[in-house]
Amino acid sequence: MPSEVHRRTFLQLLAVAGAAGSVAAPGLAEAGTGFPLVSRGKAATIVVGSGDFPGVRRVAADLAADVERVTGVRPAVSFDVVPARGPVVVVGTLGHSPLVDGLVAAGKLDVTGIAGKWETSLSQVVDGRLVLTGSDQRGAIYGVYEVSRRIGVSPWYWWADVPPRRQAELHLPGGRFSLGTPHVKYRGFFINDENPALGTWAPAFFGPGQAPGFPNGFNHLFFAKVFETMLRLRANYLWPAVWGRAFAEDDPLNHATAKEYGIVMGTSHEAPMMRGIEEWNRHAVPAVRDAAGTITTPGHDPYGGTGEWSFRRNGEAIKAYWTDGIRRMAREDFEGVVTLGMRGNGDVGLPDGDGIELMQEIIAAEREILARELSTDVPQVWTLYKEVQRYWAKGLRPPDDVIVVFTDDNWGNIRKMPDLSLPPHPGGYGLYYHFDYVGGGRNYKWVDTALLANTWEQLHQAYAYGNDRLWVANVGDMKGNELPLQFFLDYAWDPAALPAERLSTWEQQFAAENFGAALAAEIAGVLHDYGRLQSRRKPELLNRRITVDAAGTITYDDRMTPFSLVGYRELDRVTDEWHDLAQRALKIGARLPKAFQDAYYELVQYATQATANLYALRRAEFTNLLYAAQGRASANALAAVTEARFADDLALAEKYNTGIAGGKWKGFQTQPHIDYGDVERYGPNAPWQQPEKDNVALPDVIFPAVKRLELPAAASLGVAVDGSADAWPGTAGRPVLPEFSPYQSAPPQYVDVFNRGRTPFRCTVTTGAPWVLVEPRGGRVEEELRMTVRIDWARVPAGTTTVPITVSGAGSSVAVDAVVRNPQLPPRWRRGFIEAGGYVSMEAEHCSANVGTADVGWRRIPDLGRTGAGMTPFPVTAASRAPGTGPRLEYRMTLFTTGPVTVWAFLSPRSNVLQGDGLRYAVAFDDAEPQVVNITTATGADDTAMNRQWERTTSDNVNLTATRHVIGAPGPHVLKFWMVDPAVIVQKLVVDTGGLQASYLGPPESTRWPW
Repeated sequence: MPSEVHRRTFLQLLAVAGAAGSVAAPGLAEAGTGFPLVSRGKAATIVVGSGDFPGVRRVAADLAADVERVTGVRPAVSFDVVPARGPVVVVGTLGHSPLVDGLVAAGKLDVTGIAGKWETSLSQVVDGRLVLTGSDQRGAIYGVYEVSRRIGVSPWYWWADVPPRRQAELHLPGGRFSLGTPHVKYRGFFINDENPALGTWAPAFFGPGQAPGFPNGFNHLFFAKVFETMLRLRANYLWPAVWGRAFAEDDPLNHATAKEYGIVMGTSHEAPMMRGIEEWNRHAVPAVRDAAGTITTPGHDPYGGTGEWSFRRNGEAIKAYWTDGIRRMAREDFEGVVTLGMRGNGDVGLPDGDGIELMQEIIAAEREILARELSTDVPQVWTLYKEVQRYWAKGLRPPDDVIVVFTDDNWGNIRKMPDLSLPPHPGGYGLYYHFDYVGGGRNYKWVDTALLANTWEQLHQAYAYGNDRLWVANVGDMKGNELPLQFFLDYAWDPAALPAERLSTWEQQFAAENFGAALAAEIAGVLHDYGRLQSRRKPELLNRRITVDAAGTITYDDRMTPFSLVGYRELDRVTDEWHDLAQRALKIGARLPKAFQDAYYELVQYATQATANLYALRRAEFTNLLYAAQGRASANALAAVTEARFADDLALAEKYNTGIAGGKWKGFQTQPHIDYGDVERYGPNAPWQQPEKDNVALPDVIFPAVKRLELPAAASLGVAVDGSADAWPGTAGRPVLPEFSPYQSAPPQYVDVFNRGRTPFRCTVTTGAPWVLVEPRGGRVEEELRMTVRIDWARVPAGTTTVPITVSGAGSSVAVDAVVRNPQLPPRWRRGFIEAGGYVSMEAEHCSANVGTADVGWRRIPDLGRTGAGMTPFPVTAASRAPGTGPRLEYRMTLFTTGPVTVWAFLSPRSNVLQGDGLRYAVAFDDAEPQVVNITTATGADDTAMNRQWERTTSDNVNLTATRHVIGAPGPHVLKFWMVDPAVIVQKLVVDTGGLQASYLGPPESTRWPW
């Protein structure tokens, strides 16, 4: 088991480190032992065959450069000639290197388990020489780059400016090591949605594209850096940037560079036959037709057609265009996977309709071109993105040798899995996954928002269903998504090496590789909590509240925070969490050596600090708008705070652009993320599209705009209370505080006394019972004064009591009602969660019992919920169960309220990956008949139509479903939650007994007995 031996050894060695500032390189032997890569100022000679693959010859030079980065000593690189004296590193591919093949023939190099495999490496010391070989070109390349990682060169040394671990001596441990064979054959990513960040920076840094009239294209110098990083991460497959860019045209050397590096090229799901859509758009002008289909304005294209991207109306020109793409592939002789099928121009559905016969005709035409111009043996892929999945659902199957790629819904939820009851498709299955997206309900492009637990769960599910032929992730600009991209590729390489229990270990290894082990645990903790907090909501959506009325109508408000300003202090709590995280990140950064500061800013600090700042901006902004509506004098100060945080946002981006790495990333941090929804400024696409005009991004402004009040000179009393957005005097009825309970877990209730004028005043407070305590009991009010209300429970009578709290000042008074509920709790009721405040709130992981069956049970996935872990059935391939017969979770609780109650299930917004009409669960109290809920039909979310219901669940990152139950008597009860279908993930359960306040995350978890 060479791969497993190596994996364990490498991971153990990776955790070894010294103090910050003198970090020991991982994976090294003690000086004087092992193979002397560099010893006493002299480096081993690297020998590679001149007839080996170009990628192998090139990586030998990279190894020499990496050794020099670490030690300051550059090894000589020799072609074919082995020096007579001194240590030697032999680099070569089996069957393509006489040096390596000679050792195999002599019986000195054992290639058992390596020869004939796909991309499999071998490292072994033979006769005092270190041999780095592979079963094929990339196997050898991966083996060489593994040495680079072991001596302390991060795969992100260039893209994230991670400094090498400086060492004078480099000794590699002996033994026979292999990275093993990758479990997913093609592993890579899609550079996409690359404007404005990458699209601004790359042409300025590497020079313009070479296509006349298209200077913003990406040239081979840019892609060389991408390709190198891919190989260092053990990726092999790329979809190049497509928006306004054409890989083949932007630089004639692009394909040749991919071949030189050993990269497998592809094109995205909407770009068939190895041609990006921009190659068509640059040279075609589509005809204009009237409603009857008659051409009113002629079009043209280079193939004598109408210029339309339509197989029905311009098929011959389209086929000629595709033929040129395959001829180019044959002529330039690069390795590739050919995309089949067709979508509409602009990443939309076909203009010709979605008839299954049309798609059959398209694929048949493409296959005929391949057979004629190249070969149908070339790898091919058909990606079921968006509406294309309908063809699969209708029964269309591509030829047996074609890889079928299933996709997520653009938000990290896979849409469909292979039907395990049917024979597998011979060509195998693939996965297209997103860490970046442009489209409804809103773009997310600014910073990494991936939660590793969510990514792990979905990749685990995909692999368990036999999806292992081709995985590709949309990573936007690539930079900024380093962590999720590396995790995606690591998991694709060996899923068994990354069980859920090792996620925190992986995060720590990522931190150690890039910053050294001394602070790795702390940095990993920041990265972990960053992903957990980001998963609650994309930062671009922090100014959208989505509501659903009783009729099911969904309303967007792009001038409101999704978090409650008044319920459970929700916006304050989440903003404070971000502030605390940013402070942790800053303190850690201050302890890192100077050499690591740029990398730390790029990989950790910027995204953490800028997101925390954005939350602070939104809290000030939306509190300003609330307070302005209430007439509070303090609204004006909050307007200034909002503007200060906006200035901080610009300053953080400017530091990224000009203040780190010597200005290397100038122009990169230009992605707008605040002004979404500003229809008046940039038009009807504003609810989902980034601020832009004429396809050029606009710099952010504060949206919605803050308000300032013209205050009267005289003092004027105002009162607002916890749980309400209203203010008194001025609102009908008396203000009522949320119910008090000795068992409440919600934050203490409060009364805000504020000034509506410019002149300060004094206020006083009286209560109708001595056991209702208010602190402070009064004082000087310049702008506002928050008073916390507490209860002396030892003195409270049993039952429910309403106590008035009277606030007086500036010549007026307001009476506030405090409803105090002090229920009896007999000893036999003291178990499980306790109702308080009109609800019981329970994190799914905190079940009283987890009752499995012989072959399936509920499993905890850490951090998968927005406020805790997620619980999901395992194995993920388990068969569905009849309601009430599958594994169940039980939640014991004490309820004081009788009659109708509502149980809200907070579920991950998973798509219906199965073959039925939806994902189901069942729920009941005590021994009642289980109620079955079809989540898909209950929410109405359609990931193909991408309707508003789907936008709601993905934007909020939760599926909320409700069931109604009747509680016959107060006392102990058990809520039971059954699996009916796999793939359901329950995050949280809330029982609304009549007092639930509106909030985004749901109320804080209820108190549990015993305490």
